Amino acid sequence: MEPERIALLNDEPPAEGRRYVLYWMQAAQRAACNHALEHAIALADRRREPLLVAFGLMDDYPEANLRHYRFMLEGLAETAASLAGRGIRFVLRKGHPAEVALALAQDASLVVCDRGYTRHQRAWRRQVATEAGRQVIEVEGEVVVPVETASAKAEIAARTLRPKILRLREHFLQPLAESRPAVPSLDLPVRGDLDPVDVEGNLAALGLDRSVPPTCRFKGGTAEARARLDRFLARKLRGYRDARSDPSLRQSSALSPYFQFGQISPVEVALRVVAATPAADPDRAAFLEELIVRRELAHNLVWHRPDDYDRYEGLPAWARRSLDLHRNDPRPRTYGIEELEAGRTHDRYFNAAAREMRITGYMHNYMRMYWGKRIIEFTRTPEEAYATALTLNNRHFLCGRGPNAFANVAWLFGRHDRPWMERPIFGQVRYMNDRGLQRKFDIEAYVRWTERLEE
Repeated sequence: MEPERIALLNDEPPAEGRRYVLYWMQAAQRAACNHALEHAIALADRRREPLLVAFGLMDDYPEANLRHYRFMLEGLAETAASLAGRGIRFVLRKGHPAEVALALAQDASLVVCDRGYTRHQRAWRRQVATEAGRQVIEVEGEVVVPVETASAKAEIAARTLRPKILRLREHFLQPLAESRPAVPSLDLPVRGDLDPVDVEGNLAALGLDRSVPPTCRFKGGTAEARARLDRFLARKLRGYRDARSDPSLRQSSALSPYFQFGQISPVEVALRVVAATPAADPDRAAFLEELIVRRELAHNLVWHRPDDYDRYEGLPAWARRSLDLHRNDPRPRTYGIEELEAGRTHDRYFNAAAREMRITGYMHNYMRMYWGKRIIEFTRTPEEAYATALTLNNRHFLCGRGPNAFANVAWLFGRHDRPWMERPIFGQVRYMNDRGLQRKFDIEAYVRWTERLEE
């Protein structure tokens, strides 16, 4: 494993005479191609100790609801079964993730964790590192190129991060061997509060926001993610460069929910695409650009701007200044958040996108850009537009609440973009309208498809 992925979070030594090595799983919710898991196995074998994997399940995770929890618990059920097949005990405990980790760390010689990028995820890891009283090691496997290795600062756009990523990509794009611990841990007398394979029972036991229903379009877990990847490689990768932006074709991998919950590794996906295509293939290049450069630009933003990655005040100064100059421009029509959420506007294309969002927990990327730009036009102030887009994004999308969600919303308002021609309402922030959809795509086919979702 590349040493750049591994970081000591404290100066404590391992504790001696303990019962196990603990892998505190949170971001990488999978048994396959999991760098943190494999490093934990290697350390456990070196110490001749069993490995315990534990997950802390809180029922008030920020902005999460029944839709998100069902998808996550479906994945964790599969992960628990996969780990058991390798002789590894998996414990699911209800509680604050850091507190669960600290409780189990008392009987651990050391703690391994995966990397989290958002403000609260980083705070949890700092808490565990400070209070555990033994060595805590963090392993980064949710990006191809580790964030701090790629860049020491928040990049202004993909064009500035791209050359840094490309210089390092091949070094980090390496297969990860899957190992079986030398000392099985299935008989460890460590209990969890919840049975990880009982998805329905766990959902019933949690005090969740149940206002957003689960989606039947996505089932959680690594097996389903791999099945989607297989279908994408067989049917949709060819022609991806030219067709990916057309919402009527839906020629995307739809893997973003699985990345958000760590149910499949971006390294695994990139290696599969590389193996399936010749080096000069333009579709391969386009997909890897989205998977690595664009996705990791979002992680770069969240990591290097921890205080304001999700705040209007964190937008580029030129964008805020330009939007402010036009804040009093008349809006053709304005809507409240409930109308925007329900898709009750005069714009059929916006309404269709909102319908896809509500029903499936997903939205075609081009329509997500259009949807967000229209929110700017349909609300009274840019600050209201930002708050509305972020709230709806995090409430409905399975891939919400993570680095890509925060970067996507910020992009609507000029982040990672450049000034464009001055326009009413938008100022110099990029503008999109319905005529662009009509000119470029069979947008009515997309509308009809979303209407069938309600049948």
